[in-house]
Amino acid sequence: MCGITGWIDYAGLGPDAPAVAEKMNNEHVHRGPDGSGTWLSRYAVIAHRRLSVIDIENGAQPMVLPAATDSPSASGERLVLSYNGELYNYAELRRELAVRGHRFRTSSDTEVVLTAWAEWGVGAVERFNGIFAFAVWDETAQTLWLVRDHLGVKPLHYHHRGGRLIFGSEAKSVLAHPDVDTAVDEDGLRQLLVPLLKFPGTSPYRGVREVLPGQVLEFSRRGVRTTRYWDVKDVLSRRAGTEDLDDAVEELRSLLHDTVTRQTVADVPLGTFLSGGLDSSAVTAIAGALPQRDGIRSFSVDFTDAAGRGDSRSALDRRYAREAADFIGSDHSNIVLDSALLADRSVRDATVRARDLPNGFGDLDMSLLLLCRAVREHATVALSGEAADEILGGYLWFQDPTAVWAETFPWIADSPAHGYLQQRILSTIDPALVERLDLTGQLRDAYRSALEGLTHDPALSAAERRHREILSLAVTHFLPTLLDRKDRLSMAAGLEVRVPFCDHRIVEHVVTLSQHIHNAGGREKGVLRDAVRDLLPASVVDRKKSPYPTSPDPAYARLLQEHLSTVLADPPDGLREIFAPQVLDARRLGDAARANGLVSNFEGEVILNFASWLRQYTPQLAL
Repeated sequence: MCGITGWIDYAGLGPDAPAVAEKMNNEHVHRGPDGSGTWLSRYAVIAHRRLSVIDIENGAQPMVLPAATDSPSASGERLVLSYNGELYNYAELRRELAVRGHRFRTSSDTEVVLTAWAEWGVGAVERFNGIFAFAVWDETAQTLWLVRDHLGVKPLHYHHRGGRLIFGSEAKSVLAHPDVDTAVDEDGLRQLLVPLLKFPGTSPYRGVREVLPGQVLEFSRRGVRTTRYWDVKDVLSRRAGTEDLDDAVEELRSLLHDTVTRQTVADVPLGTFLSGGLDSSAVTAIAGALPQRDGIRSFSVDFTDAAGRGDSRSALDRRYAREAADFIGSDHSNIVLDSALLADRSVRDATVRARDLPNGFGDLDMSLLLLCRAVREHATVALSGEAADEILGGYLWFQDPTAVWAETFPWIADSPAHGYLQQRILSTIDPALVERLDLTGQLRDAYRSALEGLTHDPALSAAERRHREILSLAVTHFLPTLLDRKDRLSMAAGLEVRVPFCDHRIVEHVVTLSQHIHNAGGREKGVLRDAVRDLLPASVVDRKKSPYPTSPDPAYARLLQEHLSTVLADPPDGLREIFAPQVLDARRLGDAARANGLVSNFEGEVILNFASWLRQYTPQLAL
C-alpha cells in the first residue's frame, strides 16, 4: 500500500511546486516508508510514497507510459499513474494485455493498471478486482482521473476550486497545500458530532471532499465530472439472490476460497488478524490451508489485567483464538498491550493524527494502532475479517425490532443494539451548540438521502424490504467508517491490511440473499457458518458475536482520568465551545462515569480525542 498526492492547475504550477509537492508527499511517509517519487509538467504534479509489496525492485512510482516519441506534442498517449492499492486479478489482466500486444517491463500490478488504462481507458476499472485509489494524468489530453475501489477500502480526498484540483490519499496531504485552509464550518461540525456514521463524499474540512466508493472523477479544463461504475444500491435494486441454501453456501465458499487465494499473493511476509470470531477465523483457515503457502501466521490482541483472567471479553477472545489457531495449525501470537502504553498521550495523538479526525473509538483505536505496530514487526501484509457483519446482517441492530424499524440509521437508534452510543456522546456536547446545529434534523435528512435510489421488487415482504434497506445503509454509511479506521491505523504502522469480505463479487452475492438464508439455522450469518463449518472447531463456528475488546484494566481508567484532568486544566482553544461546561469538570465526569458503569470512561475518551485534534490541527472553527 502507498500514499498518492498532487494537483492540477490549468493556470500553471508556479516555481514553488516542487517544494509544495514534497511537503504534501511527506505527509504520507507512514503509508510509504520504502520510497518516494514526483513527476511534474507545466500543469500537473503527481507524487507518490511507496510501501513495497509486489515486485519490490521495479514498482517505483509515479509510473509513466511514454508517448510514441520523446516529443511532448507527439501523437499517442503519455500517461502518468500514482497508485495505492492491490489489484488481485493483475496476473489475468497482464496475460490478456500481452495477447493484445502490450509488453511489460516489470512484474508489478502498478504497470498492469497503467497499461489497462492505456488499452481500455475508464472502462478498465470495471475489469479490476482489488482495493485501490489512484490518479491517472493524461499529458496529451490534459485530463486527470481519480478512481476509488468498489467499497472504498482505500481513501482518496480532493479539493476543487476553479481550474485547480488538489488530491491526496489522506486529508492531511490536501491540507498541506498552501491554498487549502484547515477550516471546519457548521456542516463539518455536524459530521464530527455524529459517531459511526459516514457522510459519503464529504469531509469535516471545508472544501475537502472524498471520491465516493465505486466512483471515477474526471477533471479537465471543462471542470469536474463524476460517474459511478459500482454502487451497492444498484446491486440490491436489480438482483435477487438464490433461495436455495445449498447453492448459496457453495457459492459463498467458492468465492471466499478464490478471494483469499488472490489476497495472499505478496513478495513480503503475510499474516492474519485472528480474534477467535467467525469472520477472522474463516479467513485464517482458508489462508492456512492453501497448498501454495507453508501455513499462515496469525495475531490476536490482549490486555494487561486480562491475560491471566478468564472472564473479560479479551480473555474470551484469547481462548477462542487459541482454539481456532490450534485447529487451523497457524503460527499464532497473542499480543498483550500494556495499560500504561495504551493510555499514553503520544499514542492517542498518533491515532487522531492517523485518522485526521477526533471522532474515533477511544481505546479501541489506540489498541488497534498498537496491535498493528506489533504485527508489523513480523509481517508487512495482514488479512482481516472486516465487512462480514455488514453484508451478512451480523449485528444486533439487524435483529432488534426497536433498531430495525426505527426511522433512522439502526445503529444510532434509541435502542440498546449499539449501546445508546449517540446519546452518550451528545450528553457531553454544549446543549446550545446541539440545538443550533440541529443534529436531529441533520440525521433525518441524511437518513432519507441514504435510501434514495434504492428500489425493491414489489413481491418482497415488508420485512425483506427493510432487511435490504439496512444492508444498504450498513454498506454505504456504517462500513466506510470501519474501513477508514482500519486503513488509517494500519497504514500509520506501515502495515497493509486486506479485507477479503470486501471483494465486490462476495458482496454482490451475499447482499442479495434473503434474510432467511442470512439467518440459516436460526443464527445470524448462518450461511457463512455453513460455508466454513468443516474448516473450524465447532466452538468457533457456533460462537456468539463478540465486539472488538476494550481494556478491562482499572489502571487504564485511572490513567485516563489523570490525563483528562491535565488537559482540562489548560484546554486547547475550541474545547469549551464544543463541550457542555458542566462536563468539563474532571471530577464530576469521573464520578458520572463510575455511577453509570461506562467502560473506560467513554465520554472522557471523546473529550480527549477532540482535545488532541484541536491541538494538532488548530482548525478554524465556525462556532
